[in-house]
Amino acid sequence: MTRVTSHWRFCLVTGATVLAVALTASLGLWQLNRAAQKERLAEQRSARQALPALNWSDLLQANMPMDLPEMLDRQVELEGYWKHEATVFLDNRPLNGRAGFWVVTPLWHEGRQQAVLVTRGWVPRRLDDRTAVPSLDASSGLVRVKGRLAPPPSKLYDFGQAGQGRIRQNIDIDAFAAEWSLKLWPVSVQQLDSAGPETVLSRDWPLPDSDVHQHYGYAVQWFGLTLLLIFLYVWFQCIGPWRQRRASRRVESNAAG
Repeated sequence: MTRVTSHWRFCLVTGATVLAVALTASLGLWQLNRAAQKERLAEQRSARQALPALNWSDLLQANMPMDLPEMLDRQVELEGYWKHEATVFLDNRPLNGRAGFWVVTPLWHEGRQQAVLVTRGWVPRRLDDRTAVPSLDASSGLVRVKGRLAPPPSKLYDFGQAGQGRIRQNIDIDAFAAEWSLKLWPVSVQQLDSAGPETVLSRDWPLPDSDVHQHYGYAVQWFGLTLLLIFLYVWFQCIGPWRQRRASRRVESNAAG
C-alpha cells in the first residue's frame, strides 16, 4: 500500500512540475517575443521617420484607410489655418506625474474643406480650478505645422458626457466632424516643431511601446522560476530519496557488521 501511495505521489508531483515548467517557460518565451516585436516596431518607426515628410498632396492622394498603416509615424509638414473655436482639451492625460490636458485643434487645408486633428501639445491642469484652461495663441494667419502622423488621440473610459464640451475625455472622429461640419481625416498629427509663442505647451511626446528592457526582465524572472522548479524537483524527487536510500544501506551495513 505504501509503495502504491508513493508511486501515485511521485506521478502527481512529476505531472504538476511538468505543467509548471511548461507554463513558466512559455511565459518567458512570450516575454522575449514581445520584446522582439517592440524592437521591430521601433526599427520600423525609425525607418519611417527618416523618409521625406508628407504634405497635403500626399494625404489627399492616399487611399484611406487602406494606406494608413503604412503612413503612421511618418513626418508631415502641413500648411493651413487653425479652427480655434473647435479646440478641445482632453482630460486625464498626465505627463511626468503631473495632471493635465492634451490640446487638440483641427487644421484646415488651405482652399479645401479637408481638415486634420492636430495634438498641439500638453498643458498642466490648475489644482485650484479643474475647469480652467490656459489661454493659447489664437492668431488667424496661415501656419506651417511640423509633426508626426499618428492614430486619432487614444480613448479613455467614458463617463457620461465625457465626449462633449471644451474639456472632454475623448474625441470620436465622426461625431467631432459632424459637430463642427468638418471633413476630418481618420488620423491625427502630433505636433513636433518648437512651440514659439505658445510657451505653455509641452511637446515631449512619449514613444509608444519603446521600453523592451521590462520584457527582458520579466523573461529572466520566468526562466529563473523554471530553473528553480527543475532544481527542486530533482532535489526532492531524485537526490533526496537517493541520499535516504544510501543512508539506510549504510545503517544496515553497520548493523550487520
